[in-house]
Amino acid sequence: MKITKDNILSALKHVIDPDLGKDLVTLNMIDDINIDGKKVSFKLVLTTPACPLKNELKQACVDEIHRHVGSDLEVEVELTSRVTSQRKETDEMLKDVKNIIAIGSGKGGVGKSTVAVNLAVALARTGARVGLIDADIYGPSIPMMLGLVNYRPLGHEKGEKMIIQPVEKFGLKLISIGFFVDQSKALIWRGPMASTALRQLFTDVEWGELDYMILDLPPGTGDIPLTLVQDFPLTGAIIVSTPQQLALADVRKATDMFRNDKISIPILGMVENMSYFIPPDDPEKKYYIFGQEGGRKFSEELGINYLGQIPIDPEITESGDSGAPVATDPKLPVAAAFDELAAHVAQQVAISNAIRETFY
Repeated sequence: MKITKDNILSALKHVIDPDLGKDLVTLNMIDDINIDGKKVSFKLVLTTPACPLKNELKQACVDEIHRHVGSDLEVEVELTSRVTSQRKETDEMLKDVKNIIAIGSGKGGVGKSTVAVNLAVALARTGARVGLIDADIYGPSIPMMLGLVNYRPLGHEKGEKMIIQPVEKFGLKLISIGFFVDQSKALIWRGPMASTALRQLFTDVEWGELDYMILDLPPGTGDIPLTLVQDFPLTGAIIVSTPQQLALADVRKATDMFRNDKISIPILGMVENMSYFIPPDDPEKKYYIFGQEGGRKFSEELGINYLGQIPIDPEITESGDSGAPVATDPKLPVAAAFDELAAHVAQQVAISNAIRETFY
């Protein structure tokens, strides 16, 4: 039997993306099919380079071609990606940014900025184009975490406007409100002044093309985070909490903010930070210092995805203080937690975009 592209596509119609619920051909995830005798090659175009199911999908493609076309074929699958987006063509603000993801928390002190930085780095390590905005006017910690204390960004004039160049480090493009204020002094801004300054981090920075922009919100549900989530075209939000009941109670406030009828931002899920401690001398043991499974149960109660747990680990603190987040070093055991988080976040972004495409 002569092998044709139609044979290959017919076989690949049997491979269903479990997240999106459709076959790979319908989803336009197959490209550049080439047939040379008994050798078949093609590209599997994933919805994100951080896809957690990429190896399973790749093997499923090989299996279905062997099953439906020929068991003796040599099948070569090249993994590539095209990050999805539901941004409208009419959106002028950050028009080249495919997905803006807000990282929020109902209260301070839960490690929101630590999660935001390491998530951004972990996404960038997969090959995605990632930006990071530190909009936490009450405590902009990202300059310290990335070794950029006292750094001042460069800029250039564009007409009558000064355009800021984002800093590039660890594969990220980033900007922080901390670059423009004296961090040794308390920042006292009224709402309108703060909102205007934060808007400039979006509109007056030359971001270029990005797959994901991570936005580190100020903690709480006050005027500043509320203004940010209302004014900017967010793909979705992630809520960071710790396992204690008090912190989890504040998750409900953050959830209510994003789900407010006037805002309606999809919640991609919740991350439980400081979930457990693993003693260095007994790596098989986990100590749940602040309680166990509280975040998972609470996320189920609220009907939001549970994106994973980040352990208590001295490496996280030490690396943040030294200006090189743990996610930059894949050899560190704790970096795997952020790699897993990045995969789950990218997965939820793809699912959310697919749902919007279907229903809107």
